[in-house]
Amino acid sequence: MLDDLSKMMGQLKEAEKNVKNVKKNLENILIEESSGNNQVKVTVTAALQVKAIQIDKNLTDTEEIEDYLMIALNKALLKADNTKEKEIENAAKDGLPNFFG
Repeated sequence: MLDDLSKMMGQLKEAEKNVKNVKKNLENILIEESSGNNQVKVTVTAALQVKAIQIDKNLTDTEEIEDYLMIALNKALLKADNTKEKEIENAAKDGLPNFFG
């Protein structure tokens, strides 16, 4: 029993280490999205940081730019958040293979 508990603690520590590494690596996973027929493009990381915004020079209507920017950012951040959750879940499962059957 103590041996099993010790093994479980080791697996928990390994899972924690994996999750920490994944969180660090999320900063290097880039997600790109666009809107308005590619007139507005955004790049975010899976750590939910905006890295780049590109706006077509022919797009001059402020309201249109704001709408396209909001659409592109929301799409990119949703993808980034889903990627983040999946990466963390996989890292945790890798460290805890016997806990989830």
